[in-house]
Amino acid sequence: MRILICEDSTLLREGLVRVLEDAGHTVVAALPDADGLVDAVTDTAPELCILDVRLPPTFTDEGIRAALALRAQHPSLPVLVLSQYVEERYASDLITGQNAALGYLLKDRVADVRDFLDSIDRIASGATVLDPEVVAQLLTRRARDERMSRLTDRERSVLALIAEGKSNSAIAGALFVSEASVEKHITSLFQKLDLEQDEHGNRRVLAALVHLEHGGPGHTDQNGAVR
Repeated sequence: MRILICEDSTLLREGLVRVLEDAGHTVVAALPDADGLVDAVTDTAPELCILDVRLPPTFTDEGIRAALALRAQHPSLPVLVLSQYVEERYASDLITGQNAALGYLLKDRVADVRDFLDSIDRIASGATVLDPEVVAQLLTRRARDERMSRLTDRERSVLALIAEGKSNSAIAGALFVSEASVEKHITSLFQKLDLEQDEHGNRRVLAALVHLEHGGPGHTDQNGAVR
């Protein structure tokens, strides 16, 4: 896979290059800041972009704004955002703004190289992969949409796991129920949220997160399940 990296930390940037190239990927560019990012994407035609949220010169939101600009200009380009923190407003803009594949992972929680590489592959194949902490912070925002109040506790748990990009079988394993039960919960919760079902899992995740952003009170455990 052709991958572009935008990360200001030399150590992390070079570490990402090494990990990705050792896994058989091609790093087409490794940039220290967002200057020239759009041109680099045009010139190198990456299949995935990895961006840090906080980049020079102010180290505030340059990276995530660059990610938003990339998704506006290249709506089909998969993007993985790496961050030290959950930028709630921008996370919501990224997640709900386009239908392209997306990842949002917290740096200090990416502890396993194999899991990271698996996330890269899933995003490139069209999935939305979110750190459970991102899901948790979106879920704990105050309720602004009464549709979320229609859901049962179990349906909220299923929805939280959907938002992490988990498959039906993974949700069944996490909740210790059958896949048939998970399918019933998914059908029910999307009906209650007035969302049309389709064959595109990524679209369903993005649609779910529109409502999670306006979701009811509650908190999630370490697996992202509402308790």
